[in-house]
Amino acid sequence: MTIVVGYLATAEGREALDAAIEESRRGRGRVVVVVSRKASSTPPPPEDDPELAAVSQRFTEAGVDHELRVVTDSDGVAEDLVLSAEETDADVIVIGLRRRSPVGKLILGSNAQRILLDAPCPVLAVKPVRP
Repeated sequence: MTIVVGYLATAEGREALDAAIEESRRGRGRVVVVVSRKASSTPPPPEDDPELAAVSQRFTEAGVDHELRVVTDSDGVAEDLVLSAEETDADVIVIGLRRRSPVGKLILGSNAQRILLDAPCPVLAVKPVRP
């Protein structure tokens, strides 16, 4: 089983990581964490990035086999996740959703909508618990 999860340093991103860890434990699968970065900046390698090191450590402590993919030359988050799912023959994509206003609920969000429509596998959408 392969699980692709999109990560941003937000509450939604952290919730998506937690859900991916849980999915991995259920199916004993490998997790591919996809991090989209703007091509205009040259990010440090994942091992030199404190944020990504913390993400990797989270999976290591949970005993989950994982891979970090930092994508800098992409057309967007949705494209990165869909392509990663296709390349890894993923069984599921995990994404975090943010809460929206009543009007915002009519429009799910362009990235989430594109992922849901274009994904080659089921999509698990999670949201953080309200405090």
